[in-house]
Amino acid sequence: MDSHFTTAPDARLRLDKWLWAARFFKTRSIATQAIDAGHVRIDGQPVKRSRDIKPGDLLDITIGETLWSVRVVGINPFRRPAEEARQLYAETEASQARRQQDSEMRRLAPAPGSDLKGRPTKKARRQIRHFGERD
Repeated sequence: MDSHFTTAPDARLRLDKWLWAARFFKTRSIATQAIDAGHVRIDGQPVKRSRDIKPGDLLDITIGETLWSVRVVGINPFRRPAEEARQLYAETEASQARRQQDSEMRRLAPAPGSDLKGRPTKKARRQIRHFGERD
């Protein structure tokens, strides 16, 4: 681990930068958009992107259909490999169980059309066209 990682209780970092460094979002701007849209909460409260977080804060992060509940363990202002990024937070047991259950539900009952790839075939285009026509 590099020397910038800290677990000191007085350590602080902007929320958008921490989410990027912890690899929840690919870029800081995507993290900022998620925060502004209300997809990130601290202790159940919506927050602004400039909010400082510290070790011990509980974050609820919604990415797509997935809800993560994590406790901030460390602060690192730099984006490091995924192995090191996972050391910045600890996912709650309830969150792990919920994500596991959601994954199992998606596996057992996939969304309609999730198996379709690419453009429709000629036959499918005809069916689509006929579906829209009224007699």
